[in-house]
Amino acid sequence: MAQRTLNKLSATFVAKTKDPGRHSDGGGLYLAIDGDGRRRWLFMYTRAGKRTELGLGSGRDLKLADARTLAGEMRAAIERGEDPRSVRAKDKPGQTFGEFADAFVAHKKPSWKNAKHAAQWEMTLTKYAAKLRPIRLDQITTADVLGVLRPLWTKTPETAERLRGRIERVLDAAKAVGLRSGENPARWKANLDTSSLGDRTRLNRGNHTALPYEQLPAFMQRLRTQRGTAPLLLEFTILTAVRTGEALGAKWGEIDFGKAVWTVPAERMKVKAAKEGTGQHRVPLSARALELLRSIHDTLPEADRQPDKYVFGRTPTDMLSNMAMGMLLRRMGVTVKDTSSPPKDKFVTVHGFRSTFRDWAAETTPFPHEVCEMALAHTIKNKAEAAYRRGDLFEKRRALMASWAAYCG
Repeated sequence: MAQRTLNKLSATFVAKTKDPGRHSDGGGLYLAIDGDGRRRWLFMYTRAGKRTELGLGSGRDLKLADARTLAGEMRAAIERGEDPRSVRAKDKPGQTFGEFADAFVAHKKPSWKNAKHAAQWEMTLTKYAAKLRPIRLDQITTADVLGVLRPLWTKTPETAERLRGRIERVLDAAKAVGLRSGENPARWKANLDTSSLGDRTRLNRGNHTALPYEQLPAFMQRLRTQRGTAPLLLEFTILTAVRTGEALGAKWGEIDFGKAVWTVPAERMKVKAAKEGTGQHRVPLSARALELLRSIHDTLPEADRQPDKYVFGRTPTDMLSNMAMGMLLRRMGVTVKDTSSPPKDKFVTVHGFRSTFRDWAAETTPFPHEVCEMALAHTIKNKAEAAYRRGDLFEKRRALMASWAAYCG
């Protein structure tokens, strides 16, 4: 390739330009800037009649001179009849965490349907993992990972756990392509769990034994094979993440099928919430929750589906026992091992499914803390935050509950 076609960009242009698009440096090297201002280096080439694009790293972390050096080695590899990806693999042991993390997110982003999810990944791996970004991938240690987790671990535990999981995935990917060797320093089991961080935050408190969220889809399949009112009530309770009393007392007048909303009156909410003026609780109903309600509603005589009649009553005017769902779980033999020594089997409780929901939301979704807390109708402990937030984040909660129903299903 003629020398005159190379080195079109200046260091000043690379540092300052914000114009979206692909800016050619010549010889197949491009600085790509997206609509949000994120920048990365690309190498484009044609081999065996096929045009290919390779990501070289973040435009923030990979300097122009280094990008040119890497592109030059790739062009030389092509002239030798080699695959230029072999050059990238050779260079990768010197890659930093920041360069690889940006490339990892860019590679995964097309498969993530939720744009907010991608934004959360980018933010946490840029802001919270800032201390890791300049460190070479093959030099990152458990101490380095602890250094970014400790400031968040007790202050914002959900953010810390998400960050830990994302760092672990990035480092796993780096190992898979030969950038690292040995154990993953961000792994929890037999690694960080023995550190000074302490236990991971879970909502499995007191006697409310919870089913691990990983086991929930299989449990829901079993639950849907059961017959009677209690299984329907339990599934509805899980799908809506409400408290037992709120589900037991549900009446047809509280259900708006057209708007897919269930409005729980203030007097049936938790006493503490009522005292603090939380008021009624609007619950967004997922497609599955509506289907379940329809399956009951449409089989009842008109007199039994009036606004004042119970949805899950023993009779339309008699509430089902508050032990019905607990006894169902015992009959199904739904247990988990506790942490005693030796471990013992403990029956999962109905209230524990709220913990299951909360752990699932915190560890596997991008939904913010306040949305998850409002889905559980938790009161806001911070008075300043409570005064500031007047809405109930309903549409955001609707999206959360739809994701939850899909996971359950």
